[in-house]
Amino acid sequence: MRNQRMPITNTEYDRRSVLRLGTLGWGGLTLANLFRLNAQGTTTPGRKERVKSVIVLHMRGGPSQLDTWDMKPDAPSEIRGEFNPIATSVTGLRICELLPKSAAIMHKWSIVRSLKHHSQYGDVSHSRGDQVVFTGYGPGQNDSLNIHPSMGSIVARQLQSRDPGMLAYVMIPRRIPGTDSAYLGPACRPFETLADPIGKGRKFVVPNLSFAAEIGVGQIADRRQLLREFDQMRRDLDKTGVIDAFDSHQKQAWELITSSRVREAFDYDSEPQAIKDRYGYPASFTPRKVAGGDNPGWNQRLLLARRLVEAGVRLVTVDCRWWDTHSDNFWSLKNGFLPPFDQAYSALIEDLDKRGLLDTTMVVAWGEHGRTPRINADAGRDHWMSAFSAAIAGGGVKGGQAIGSTDAHASVPKDNPKYPQDVLATIYQHLGIDVTANYRDHTGRPHPVLPFGTPIGELF
Repeated sequence: MRNQRMPITNTEYDRRSVLRLGTLGWGGLTLANLFRLNAQGTTTPGRKERVKSVIVLHMRGGPSQLDTWDMKPDAPSEIRGEFNPIATSVTGLRICELLPKSAAIMHKWSIVRSLKHHSQYGDVSHSRGDQVVFTGYGPGQNDSLNIHPSMGSIVARQLQSRDPGMLAYVMIPRRIPGTDSAYLGPACRPFETLADPIGKGRKFVVPNLSFAAEIGVGQIADRRQLLREFDQMRRDLDKTGVIDAFDSHQKQAWELITSSRVREAFDYDSEPQAIKDRYGYPASFTPRKVAGGDNPGWNQRLLLARRLVEAGVRLVTVDCRWWDTHSDNFWSLKNGFLPPFDQAYSALIEDLDKRGLLDTTMVVAWGEHGRTPRINADAGRDHWMSAFSAAIAGGGVKGGQAIGSTDAHASVPKDNPKYPQDVLATIYQHLGIDVTANYRDHTGRPHPVLPFGTPIGELF
């Protein structure tokens, strides 16, 4: 509703309806809180000391390790597949020929080739694997629902208060299995963009910020009346449990409504066209049998992620789906997935580096599992939990390395095996997360941040 206050009625509120009022879902507001905010002022993005951040590029569906970062050119044809390895900027380190831009900057990023899932988690399907790589824990009975908090929710719990004027945890575009907050509650859920920055000719609007953009501070004629209405909302919410999230984010609510800082972070449209072009655009292809459809626009999602960490967001998860190539694996990778990923990934690493952000921003690209070494009857590869790879850059990571190795068929680690929990421990170490902390679930039982896991020291 433009140029007028949003009316607030004494109806039943839930988190979704509150978000429709704008970003009020991130916190409640009282007069005392407003006075404290007025006294403190707004944090500006031009801080002298940059915070440490992480961008997770989640290649949902599970990219094939043999057709990306761990090729086996000497294996039989039914294993090695159709693609050839090419040289990179690091002598002796070779990756897929469809990743030439990434190969050219191999000295800026490294590969962990010896990842595997722990056998205790059983067969890892997509959602089961998502739960493990985002939380470090196995799934519950419904593997689409978190029973333990995601790494982003842990980050929000521990780091949000250090910068209440900026979101700690953002999901582009929306939550997927494994990314929710579980027993940490609504306050630690990700802020979801619910929209895609897809480039040419279309304006990017974040629905959860649209109310804030429309009303503006100058358009609120009677702040005291608004505050009285907020207080009424709080009384209504006391009966729902949503008030717990409000209490932990009181300052952030006002920041999100009135400060230009968050809105500027999401102002993708202000990016020069040349930068957008460098990240590239979705591949225009019609998948024949690949599950889940085509690339809906990860290229520009990566550019938005760069903007967010530059503004101070601690952890951004980008949904880079859908690598589930049970059929037509090679056709789909060649025509739909690898070239756009190569374009966007190399652009992100170079962009962060040029802006002085790579030292403080760790970029982790991986899926929830690998794919079978043997090609199936549909020219595809199926799910494989016993070996997969991750690309890791920034945050002090020494580029140009391949950590660990797999056997001749990329079926199991040959040396230096690593688990997803080790990658999570590495992320937590970079961000300064206290992994000794325990959080109680809904039954009162305490759980550590990670059940196990050691930072991958070889990366540094």
